[in-house]
Amino acid sequence: MNSTRSTLIPKKVNCVIFDMDGVIIDSELIHKRAYYETFTSMGLKVSEKLYKTLTGSSTINVFQNLLAYFDLDEDPHRFVAEKRKRFIGYFENDPSLHLVRGVEDLIQYFYNQGKTLILASSASMPTINRVFKRFDLDQYFSAKISGADLTASKPHPEIFEKAAALANTPRDKCIVIEDSDNGIKAANDAGIFVIGYRNPMSADQTLEAADAIISDFEELKLLF
Repeated sequence: MNSTRSTLIPKKVNCVIFDMDGVIIDSELIHKRAYYETFTSMGLKVSEKLYKTLTGSSTINVFQNLLAYFDLDEDPHRFVAEKRKRFIGYFENDPSLHLVRGVEDLIQYFYNQGKTLILASSASMPTINRVFKRFDLDQYFSAKISGADLTASKPHPEIFEKAAALANTPRDKCIVIEDSDNGIKAANDAGIFVIGYRNPMSADQTLEAADAIISDFEELKLLF
């Protein structure tokens, strides 16, 4: 484990808040493919550098930001619908799509310890439910939050503030597991200890603001 502020590790953790894409499911590549196909249909040339700044944000937030960046007067919801249609097509037709290595064991580990598990993802709720149904994850989680349904998207802290409130748990008794810089900033600003998971599929994310950085979920079992 690479830890930057290890002295802040909570002495007692009652709630574990999981991001989904890149933490629970390896879906980053099909998201990116669906995004770039949509960008092409919009006639937008989105650089890797610009795309990196959008990682972890809700789909509506991504397109709102892009339309502002390119100074376009378009309805972002039209592009959201197109991107999601493309993503669903990949999701339903890719039998190789899988959970991140070791995450199911980690979820069961925390669940068997009696910790409250909350899903806090920027994905839409239909996408979250599609993932949870496919991999039978609802049995472990007390609540699921979609950033797409909130006032603000990551890196705003609202999603993690709401997650702690839903868990009825003080924030200093919670941890967040994230793989994006936007998600880590959101957890930082919510005042919640955040584990940065270094997913090879998210290699463009620095994770530098995380309280601890891991590359294998087995490392977390040694801490909590």
